[in-house]
Amino acid sequence: MEFIIDTADLAAIRRIVEYFPVTGVTTNPTIIARENADFKALLVAIREAIGNLQLHVQTTATKAEDIVAEAEALHDLLGDPFFIKIPIDAEGLKATKILSQMGIGVTMTAIFTPQQALMSALAGATYVAPYVNRLDNICADGSGVVEEIVQIFDNYAIDAKVLAASFKNVEQVHKAALAASHAVTINPELFDQLICHPLTDAAVAGFTSDWKKVYGEKTVQDLI
Repeated sequence: MEFIIDTADLAAIRRIVEYFPVTGVTTNPTIIARENADFKALLVAIREAIGNLQLHVQTTATKAEDIVAEAEALHDLLGDPFFIKIPIDAEGLKATKILSQMGIGVTMTAIFTPQQALMSALAGATYVAPYVNRLDNICADGSGVVEEIVQIFDNYAIDAKVLAASFKNVEQVHKAALAASHAVTINPELFDQLICHPLTDAAVAGFTSDWKKVYGEKTVQDLI
């Protein structure tokens, strides 16, 4: 499964890229606006920070022709691997058909049903992004929707990938993995929570204590 960072915070991106196995960064207008920075400069800085990892940037246009124009401009600015994020609607599908023929990757976002995902994939989207937590918040089953999308794609040998999004806790990420989501995009704090456990902390503390009883502050390198 691919893990992608869902933020435009440069410091957080640099830290997560350094320590965690990630395949890229996703952004959206809300995430970008949160940084209150020059838009172009911020995107260029993110590209420099992640190198040849994926960068997903969302369009703000609402008409197909304008979406395509924004995608071309962003692609020219940021280079590959690049994916334009497009919210699912008729104009978005039209733009996706055009962009897929042009060889520009599309991540269709704001997905809430398997049929939205299927239409997106058939239009040429590379990724479809169902919103897990937002579905859970209305007493729907976010991970269940992910599982159904994966099943439909498997049924028809569709190459598009499910990029599950909108997570608030590790359990939701875990359920998405069990549902065979091809990728997840999560905030930096969730990356840290994915690898934390009190029993791990206790085990490491025990190793350290036992070592110091015999070798004090000496390290392995001191002793070889």
